[in-house]
Amino acid sequence: MKVGDTKQVTATADPADADDAAAVNGAIAYTTSDEAIATVAADGTITAVADGTATITATSGSFTGTVKVTVTAAA
Repeated sequence: MKVGDTKQVTATADPADADDAAAVNGAIAYTTSDEAIATVAADGTITAVADGTATITATSGSFTGTVKVTVTAAA
């Protein structure tokens, strides 16, 4: 991503037809390892803030998924 870019990520229960899929999907919370590099909104929208690398984590109960985000200077 370049500084200023946004990208939305989505986490969902797998399998989608699991008995608790709706509860898992409804409880997903997103966090960032470094808000100075990239922020993340409640809906999973990542905003690139400054050069560097951050990890975005989606958590629901004991379930966790991560994505690494590398931000570079805008052209």
